[in-house]
Amino acid sequence: MHDRDRRLLEAARRGDAAEVRAALDAGASVETRDEELRSPLLLAALSDHVQAARVLVAAGADPDAQDRRHDSPWLVTGVTGSVAMMRVLLPAGPDLTLRYRYGGVSVIPASERGHVAYVRAVLRETDIDVNHVNDLGWTALLEAVILGDGGRAHQEIVELLLAAGARPELADADGVTALEHAERRGFDALAALLKAAA
Repeated sequence: MHDRDRRLLEAARRGDAAEVRAALDAGASVETRDEELRSPLLLAALSDHVQAARVLVAAGADPDAQDRRHDSPWLVTGVTGSVAMMRVLLPAGPDLTLRYRYGGVSVIPASERGHVAYVRAVLRETDIDVNHVNDLGWTALLEAVILGDGGRAHQEIVELLLAAGARPELADADGVTALEHAERRGFDALAALLKAAA
């Protein structure tokens, strides 16, 4: 790897937007990769370095470039819940159907982790598939119930998903619906929302 590419990767990792621009001006490849196949844009997205990401996107960085773990800049926005990063990446035209290592799209980890603002924004500002089923047989709605804590954030996410067309009757690989999971876990507020949507 050329020194200027190493310089770009390190600058992106640190979030130093001026140094990112300088490395690119010096001839660094915007799609260079580190040992884990992470691109500069992915490194910036992982740590929510929005300004550095903006420079990289302007230079043509690929929002779908996946590393060894199948993470991409776009997909990690669902993990971090960064609405600002999501909006920086949208003009680059990310593939909303791109899947991470468990076969999901970005709204699924965001729903699991309780990232209300991200779920609201990604549903409003993109046409992401709210009923996408991952390799575990789970939709965003199922993940919000199965892996969530039943609290206010997950209640808001369930409301947002239902309003966006999430289908509560879609069951997991074992035939268990989100409502049944909510009832089993004692999540009365979630169960009430799901019953009202049935």
